Amino acid sequence: MSEQNKARIAEFLDRVLSAGDVSAAGQYFHRDMVEEVPFPGQGPGLAGLEDTVLALRTAFPDMRWSVQEQMAEDNRVLTRFVWQGTHRGDFLGLPPTHRAVSVWGMVIDQFEGSKVKSTRILMDTMGLMQQLGALPGAPQ
Repeated sequence: MSEQNKARIAEFLDRVLSAGDVSAAGQYFHRDMVEEVPFPGQGPGLAGLEDTVLALRTAFPDMRWSVQEQMAEDNRVLTRFVWQGTHRGDFLGLPPTHRAVSVWGMVIDQFEGSKVKSTRILMDTMGLMQQLGALPGAPQ
């Protein structure tokens, strides 16, 4: 089951986040899924997740997510990822900068059956904002 759950998460990253098939998110997440650490302004459940993904894909329409490493235990999967994209739309009130970004993070997804019931994401948001020029100390 662990390998199957890891494959489901990798498929979600490819199909929904990278390819933009947001309507397919319900194939991977329960309707009443819980985002333990919601993105700013993210609403509850699957609808909130879909809205957040649409907003990210509007801000970074060429975003591509890749799995760097995965570990699984019981019904949980930890995925270390990197996503890259170009800032071409409003993002958290920041107008497009047309800068390319590369952002690392990790997510722990807890499955109930074949779908995710609870998810907890940790992303390098400070590094992202530095790359966009919204914070001082942009990496070189």
